[in-house]
Amino acid sequence: MREVIILGSGPAGLTAAVYAARAHLKPLIVGGNEPGGQLTLTTMVENFPGFPDGLLGPDLIRAMRQQAERFGAEDRHGTATAADLSQRPFRITIDGVVEECQSLIIATGASARMLGLDSERRLVGHGVSTCATCDGFFFQDQEVMVVGGGDSAMEEALFLTKFAKRVTLIHRRDKLRASKIMQDKALANPKIAFLWDSVPEEIMDVSQQKVTAVRLRNLKTHAVTERAVDGIFVAIGHTPNTAIFRGLLEMDAVGYLKTHDGTKTNVSGVFAAGDVQDHVYRQAITAAGSGCMAAMDAERFLEHGGGGD
Repeated sequence: MREVIILGSGPAGLTAAVYAARAHLKPLIVGGNEPGGQLTLTTMVENFPGFPDGLLGPDLIRAMRQQAERFGAEDRHGTATAADLSQRPFRITIDGVVEECQSLIIATGASARMLGLDSERRLVGHGVSTCATCDGFFFQDQEVMVVGGGDSAMEEALFLTKFAKRVTLIHRRDKLRASKIMQDKALANPKIAFLWDSVPEEIMDVSQQKVTAVRLRNLKTHAVTERAVDGIFVAIGHTPNTAIFRGLLEMDAVGYLKTHDGTKTNVSGVFAAGDVQDHVYRQAITAAGSGCMAAMDAERFLEHGGGGD
């Protein structure tokens, strides 16, 4: 029997683990499909407080994990494949093994939707990014592209104009899906150009381990062109990793978990932290902060004998 199980090993899950372990709750951390979360796909992190020279995303995750383990957290490789939240103790199936717990912290994050190109996957963190706030600074006076047509893509493009020399927005249709106000802002910005009815077919150059150009195909004319570019930002949305909780926990239309009074879900004793319940900020520091909140909420819940909600 566990006092608390933490699903997810990104900044939210690991911060929750630090706090829960220091409270002598001996948490079990379940790494998930993407151990370390999206930070493991990031090269240099320069906006996490306390590191004036920046540090590599995987190094930040490694330090957080070591800190949690120092206080007694157990870190297990594996993925939660099923959950029974109908009564306590909760029953969580992890790679075929059932674990029971008195409280549960869900910090499984949200996965960025990608284009599905092999070159894209191999160049993530080397010119391919899914977060302008995280990586825009590295593209001072350079040429960048943003793929997408919704509000997220407009926000990314507008943010990148603070740094890039020019931002070209690639969209597979001939009109944007974004809200009117976001469209107007992007269309009026002189640093943003638009390329319609087009999709990336290949990102160069894997052999150089950096982005040098993008091969594009026009979906109407089928013409293939190549454009020199220094970076490409994929902004076609995120998918929260909540599939096993459908029908068990309240979610919004996309699948993000709904929380109230801090990190509480609609099931007493189940808490959610990080990108799995935050589709607005999606930063390592906000995820870490909500991980701290979830651990404190879980500790108070357990202190009240499971009646702290």
